[in-house]
Amino acid sequence: MAAPQLIFVDGSFAELAQEMAEYLHTADKVKPYLDEEKNEEALHLLVQASSHLNSVPEKDFAGAYNLLIHLVLQSKDPKKFLPTVCGNLQKPITSSPVHGFTLAINALSTIFNLLERNNPLRYNVFLQIIRLIRQHNQYEVLKPRLKNLEAWFDAWDTNEDDQRRLLVEASDAAADAGDDEESYHYLVKALATFDRDEQEEITSEEAQRLSLKAVRMAISSQTRFDFQELRALPTVQALGDSQPVYSQLLDIFTEQDLEDYNDFRDEHEGWIEKEKLDHEKLQRKMRLLTFASLAASTPNREISYADIAKALQIPSENVEMWTIDVVRSKLVEGRLSQQQKVFLVHRTTYRVFGERQWRELGTRVDQYKLVVDRLISHLRKSQTDVEGQREREQQELERKLANAGISGGQGGDRRRQQKQRTDEDD
Repeated sequence: MAAPQLIFVDGSFAELAQEMAEYLHTADKVKPYLDEEKNEEALHLLVQASSHLNSVPEKDFAGAYNLLIHLVLQSKDPKKFLPTVCGNLQKPITSSPVHGFTLAINALSTIFNLLERNNPLRYNVFLQIIRLIRQHNQYEVLKPRLKNLEAWFDAWDTNEDDQRRLLVEASDAAADAGDDEESYHYLVKALATFDRDEQEEITSEEAQRLSLKAVRMAISSQTRFDFQELRALPTVQALGDSQPVYSQLLDIFTEQDLEDYNDFRDEHEGWIEKEKLDHEKLQRKMRLLTFASLAASTPNREISYADIAKALQIPSENVEMWTIDVVRSKLVEGRLSQQQKVFLVHRTTYRVFGERQWRELGTRVDQYKLVVDRLISHLRKSQTDVEGQREREQQELERKLANAGISGGQGGDRRRQQKQRTDEDD
C-alpha cells in the first residue's frame, strides 16, 4: 500500500462538484441539483460517470481521483458511493497500461487513509486493495500491512464472517505469490473464526472445504512439521466424518511413523495419487518425523546407526545423509560419532505432548534426579572428607602448639628459681 496522502482542495462543495462535472462532461445534468442544494443527488451523478477517469491522461489521474474522493467523503453516507469508486479502480487504467496499478493502488490507499482509523468502511476498501494486489501479483506490497489485521478488526468491530472473508483473501493472495507459509498462516486464522459451539457452522460446506485445503497444505509443506494447532481446530476435527481418509492421514503425520504411513498406503492403494498428493515428498517428510520421534523416545540420548536405518527403512550407508537432513529441518540437534556409529542427541522436538510424552519426561526426570542425587552424595562425601582433613590438621596444629607451650613454661620456672637463689646468697 502507498504511504498516506494529503488532499488539498479549495472551494465549496458546489464549486468543486461543478468542476468535477465539467471534467466528466456531465455539467448540464449536475448543475440543477447543485442549484437546489441537492448535493447527494449531484454526487450520485458524478460517481455514475466516474468510470471516465480511468481514461484521463496519466498526469491528471491522481488529481481528478483525489477531487472525487474528497467529494465522496463529504457525503452524509459515503457507503453508498465508495463501492462504485473502488470498483472502477479495479478496472484497467487505459491511459496508463504501464503505471496503471500504481495509480489505482495509490487512489485506493488514499481512500483508506482518509477514513478514520475506526471507520468500518475501511474494511471494504482494504478488501478491494487485496483484490487489486492479487490481480496484479504484487503481494509484497500487501504483506507488511497484514500484520495490522487483528488490530483493525478490533477497531472496526468486524464480525467473524467478515474477518474470515478477508483472511481467506489474504491467504489466497499469499498463495498466488508462492508464499505458502503466509498463506497457511492466514488460512488457519480464518478457520479459527468458526464458532466451535455451533456444530452446523463447523460442519458447513465452507468450513470443511477450507479445513481440507489447510490439511493438504500442512502435510505437503516441506517445512511444516507441527500439526497440533491444526488438528485442534473443531472444523478440522469434523473432517473425521466428512473426509475420514484425510483425517487418518493427518493423524499419521501428527504423531505416527513411517511404518504407519506405509500401512496407510497399502490400505488405501492409489488414493494418494488420485488426490494428486506427492508420495515422494510425503514419504521424505515422514522419515524426518520418524527420526524426530526416535530421538525423542531414546532415554540415553544415543541412537545407533542400525536403529536409525531400521526406523527410516533406508540402507545404513544413507544414515548420515538423513541425519544431516533432520538436523537442517531443526527437528533434532546433535552430532554424529562415525567411530562409534551412533548419533548423540542434544535436543529434540516433540511432535505431540500427551500421556506417553509425560511418562517419557517423568522417566528422564527420574534419571536426572538419580544423577543429581549421586552428584550431591559425592559432593557431601567430598565435603565431609575435606572437613575431616581440616579437623585433623587443626588438631595436629593445636597439639604442636601445646607441646611448644609446655617446654617454654618449664624453662621459665628454672630461670626464676636460679634468680631467687642468687638473691638469697646476697
